[in-house]
Amino acid sequence: MRPEELRSHQWYGTDGLRSFSHRARTRQLGYLPEEHLGKPVIAVLNTWSDINPCHVHLRDRAQAVKRGVWQAGGFPLEFPVSTLSETFQKPTPMLYRNLLAMETEELLRSYPVDGAVLLGGCDKTTPALLMGAASADLPAVFVPAGPMLPGHWRNEVLGSGTDMWKYWDDKRAGLIGDCELAELENGLARSPGHCMTMGTASTLTAAAEALGVTLPGASSIPAVDSGHDRMAAASGMRVVELVHQDLRLSRLLTADAYEDAVATVLALGGSTNAVIHLIAMAGRSGVRLTLDDFDRIARTVPVLANLRPGGQYLMEDFHFAGGLPAFLAQLTDVLHLERPTVAHTTLREQLAGATVHNPDVIRPRTKPLADEGGVAVLRGNLCPDGAVIKHIAAEPHLLRHTGPAVVFDDYRQMQRTINDPALGITADHVLVLRGSGPRGGPGMPEYGMLPIPDHLLKQGVRDMVRLSDARMSGTSYGACVLHIAPESFVGGPLALVRTGDPITLDVAARSLHLGVSDEELERRRAAWTPPPARYGRGYGALYDEQITQADTGCDFAFLAREGTNPDPYAG
Repeated sequence: MRPEELRSHQWYGTDGLRSFSHRARTRQLGYLPEEHLGKPVIAVLNTWSDINPCHVHLRDRAQAVKRGVWQAGGFPLEFPVSTLSETFQKPTPMLYRNLLAMETEELLRSYPVDGAVLLGGCDKTTPALLMGAASADLPAVFVPAGPMLPGHWRNEVLGSGTDMWKYWDDKRAGLIGDCELAELENGLARSPGHCMTMGTASTLTAAAEALGVTLPGASSIPAVDSGHDRMAAASGMRVVELVHQDLRLSRLLTADAYEDAVATVLALGGSTNAVIHLIAMAGRSGVRLTLDDFDRIARTVPVLANLRPGGQYLMEDFHFAGGLPAFLAQLTDVLHLERPTVAHTTLREQLAGATVHNPDVIRPRTKPLADEGGVAVLRGNLCPDGAVIKHIAAEPHLLRHTGPAVVFDDYRQMQRTINDPALGITADHVLVLRGSGPRGGPGMPEYGMLPIPDHLLKQGVRDMVRLSDARMSGTSYGACVLHIAPESFVGGPLALVRTGDPITLDVAARSLHLGVSDEELERRRAAWTPPPARYGRGYGALYDEQITQADTGCDFAFLAREGTNPDPYAG
């Protein structure tokens, strides 16, 4: 690409007053003309923050990216953008995913940049950055934050999130005490990086690699490995080449790419959260992706990744077993191999020679962890617009179950009363939480892994059927039916359930049914009163007005719709 063809040329290369001003202000920043004029300007969008442990190393990685951009003849500019910390942000960073997506899109559109490197990895940052970048449609490379080191406690290898839930239940059951819990606090998360189980972060960064927007193998490199620094520098070098080729995200993020990302998530036994995020990401790319697509593809791929919470190993094991290239090489019969990626002309080229080094971590097709993909889509009178369950992480005997409902109207009520003996909860009951969806939560928090009552834990019960319009952590496990749509806050059938109503879950039949007559449900609906809006002003009010339901990706309606958004006039 000639210098005058660069997008940034509008800002820097013309003879008018505005270009003179832009060049003068760049001198004010301390840059010489020969450092930037006529070179691709690369935005380095960094979600680093002091309070985001998943991203605390990204300040250093941004320097490696910039080093790579300089080496390739580009001009890097670092932009701090919103950090979405799964561990600290309340009520949930899901409330702010679309805010980061908006920020990403508008920064890339309004500044003199020709391409971008996106640094993220904690659960919501990956979809947010890619949604915004897809809408802006510039050449871009995603740099995953990378998984943290494995946890350790008393000669046990720990998985963040997954073992947190496990040992917290052990504490409630009286099996461990405060001293053990204090030791676990020091052993669960030992380094920078996102969760090293196949939780939402690892699922979404793997999906990004499957989409073709990362360098090969990038999604599983441990955050503190020197290879991660090298990958960041190589990503900086690569994006400059993409600008010269004018290889924009719209040429990569096609319907075929999204189908391959769905197949990857399902074969990994990945997080249910990927369903919402991939639907939203596809929408930004002009691709219609639905729950039915997930269910259709789930029936064509086995689970081959032996990773927690559904399996045995952690992300570092996966990386040294060959990472995603080796994993995808086991699925070539269901992938679209002729599509391009940021690194190769075709995905086929990218996977050539990829080898599995540990067949217990990345299983062969002849020895899968499960015969079908790890997420099932349910339909029925309780979820006319769908619901999901990560059935490979549930106790098998619960995958077909009928039991009476115990209903909690919101999460706080559940916390206060779940251990009340007066409720008479048994292992056969179905725990139901409502008021926790996109609008009701607000933000659809990860409340879906409802706690099992203490008295049942002490009896050895570790799983029950649980239903909600919430999400759950990708690191969690259990027979949890999630994302029930429409949510109860807008009058979905979940709002009409009463304690004692029989509920039947049948995963094989993909069914979730409330055993109440249509006539009774209509009577209850007539008596139902919509709750007041959660927010009266501010971003929350915008969110409440514009958020869509889980089955369509929880994007903002005004961002998801078709339409043009032109580049600004820079002259």
